[in-house]
Amino acid sequence: MTGKLGLDPALVGRARELARRAGQPVVDLARSHTTVSVERAVLRLAGVSGADPDGIPWVNRLVDAVVADVGLGHGVAVPVFDALAREGLSDVTLLAQKAAAGSVRFAVPSGRAATAARRASRRAVAAGIRRIDRRRAERDRLVRRFGDPAQRPWIYLIVATGDIYEDIPQAQAAARAGADVIAVIRSTGQSLLDYVPEGATREGFAGTYATQENFRLMRAALDSSSRELGRYVRLTNYASGLCMPEMATLAGLERLDMMLNDSMYGILFRDINPIRTFVDQRFSRQVHARAGIIINTGEDNYLTTADAVDEAHTVTVSQLLNEFFAHEAGLADWQLGLGHAFEINPDVSESLRLELAHALLARELFPDAPLKWMPPTKHMTGDVFRGNLLDGFFNLVGAMTGQGILLVGMMTEAVVTPWLSDRDIALQNVRYVLGAAGGLHEDFVPASGGFIQQRARRVLGEAVDLLERIGDQSLLTAIAEGTFGIMKRPADRGKGLDGVARHEGDYYNPATEILEQPA
Repeated sequence: MTGKLGLDPALVGRARELARRAGQPVVDLARSHTTVSVERAVLRLAGVSGADPDGIPWVNRLVDAVVADVGLGHGVAVPVFDALAREGLSDVTLLAQKAAAGSVRFAVPSGRAATAARRASRRAVAAGIRRIDRRRAERDRLVRRFGDPAQRPWIYLIVATGDIYEDIPQAQAAARAGADVIAVIRSTGQSLLDYVPEGATREGFAGTYATQENFRLMRAALDSSSRELGRYVRLTNYASGLCMPEMATLAGLERLDMMLNDSMYGILFRDINPIRTFVDQRFSRQVHARAGIIINTGEDNYLTTADAVDEAHTVTVSQLLNEFFAHEAGLADWQLGLGHAFEINPDVSESLRLELAHALLARELFPDAPLKWMPPTKHMTGDVFRGNLLDGFFNLVGAMTGQGILLVGMMTEAVVTPWLSDRDIALQNVRYVLGAAGGLHEDFVPASGGFIQQRARRVLGEAVDLLERIGDQSLLTAIAEGTFGIMKRPADRGKGLDGVARHEGDYYNPATEILEQPA
């Protein structure tokens, strides 16, 4: 028996082996398929930028033109760089413009032409990856210069007005009030756009559009705050939805520090095709690994649609699967902000002890991962006093179980868009709890054989049972049957399926080739 919960090491090892068995067929599927967003990410690394007068990115226009002529299964890199040579051009964006006008045709070359196109595409993509490497080195220098926050967990606060120029002063004010991580939540519905909007945006609904320019503006603003405050302030956005690989690439290019990147969120809650999602998430995680970005996974979302007590083991299963997929893609443990949430109905008897069991189970299963602890949302009623008390209990559990990233709960969560004053009160709550009990995890040890230990062991046992069933039938089947978040999502349906293709025998992706080699 090990740790505060006395978990059986053999059972923990069995859980990880079952997660590997369930996840490996999905990895094999991802390694043998590509998507339009993966190919667009490759071309973004190669230097394609900008959008046409209608706001459609040139990278979309270029990939669409290649697919129309030769399909997707060969990859776009070789046809694009073959056409670049035939046209006597050196600018891939200019080629995209000509392709959109219908003045360029694409083919799959062979022989010397194919070899030359492969070499040229690899050189261009390598230049983009070197830029990501430079941004990672830049982050390391700034952290050494300004320092990390003195305390753990890092305080993570959401800011999103819809207008990037309003977000910036609010984010800077939040940093001054104690936030260590600023998350700019995306505009509602952006995950279902099969393109990344261009430029700075001022109109978003319940969030701000994720664009490369918005990333750049907010990163520059928080760098200014880092200099002012003497600690490095981190920036978070979203690598999910139909443009997951492109979002990851843009985040690496603009030095974001964390990205929401769950393996199943888009499948379950946005009805995105499972195959599309798993292919996209593998590539995006390879980029995150290279960029030194911490991913945040989305297990908290399961508990908004399923009961947090009855389905606690599905959260543990998802965490184990996310860990396997992340490691396979090259992410280190320090980059795994695995998610879990304070979503048990407060009217349930012993709800706080149950939350302690679940949070401590996650902490002990993944001792080297930062973990991202999510506040109550589903059971907020509009009673701000009760809500603030619930958030206080949430913050206390985070302190008692040694969480790494603590998302600030709002007493008006899921009721109205929070005011600046709401954020200030919420940050006061966090600061008080962490100041009064920040080291409590060193002293908190649940009773041997008591309620918390028994509950955690039961959840782990149920997780192992579920993983055994998934291994017998396949993860895609389990998802189709509604195992996670009680959402049924068959592999042959869902948004974005038409943007998936199986690799042809000559498929080539220079980005994957580089990312799978040692840095």
